[in-house]
Amino acid sequence: MARSKSSKGWLKEHFDDAYVKKSRDQGYRSRASFKLLEILDRDRLIRPGMTVLDLGAAPGGWSQVAAAIAGPSGKVIASDILAMEPLADVQFIQGDFTENAVYEQILAALGEARVDLVVSDMAPNLSGMKEIDQPRVLYLAELALEMARTVLKQNGALLVKVFQGSGLDAYQQDLRSSFQSVKVRKPQASRARSAELYLLAEGFIAGQ
Repeated sequence: MARSKSSKGWLKEHFDDAYVKKSRDQGYRSRASFKLLEILDRDRLIRPGMTVLDLGAAPGGWSQVAAAIAGPSGKVIASDILAMEPLADVQFIQGDFTENAVYEQILAALGEARVDLVVSDMAPNLSGMKEIDQPRVLYLAELALEMARTVLKQNGALLVKVFQGSGLDAYQQDLRSSFQSVKVRKPQASRARSAELYLLAEGFIAGQ
């Protein structure tokens, strides 16, 4: 099947992308690893021994980074609707975490541990139409916040992908009701034309 011009253009952009090349050269599963690495370079969110929950983890770029830093004394639990190849020191749970069976598997994997950091790079299949994509992205961000409120320990943190646009201010206000601070991060590894941002909410207030 012949590829469209837009498809060919995307493929060329993808394979010419410096971060795609770096991910291959450095053994990372995706260019997304560098988004997290940039944020971690500025905000020391992960330390050895921490418990991290990675939502929307496949293909595993963020889990790979988290496990390397948290180390064998830490715990990284990853979840995605899509399948993910196994990663050392990462426990993967496949399925939709809004479904009770999958949610219970995540809680069982955590055991008695409370989570230090929830990360979410979740994004829907994008249509390219902002009025359709923005509500979908915010919906996933709201799900990540709901999970964070359930599993985080006092003073824990949430790093979540959002898009600039309608509803973002309200979502940030919702974050502020449960966290002491909310910061905006735009890694250089995010494509310049992308509307994606990351919100870093720190200082979880348990029981809110």
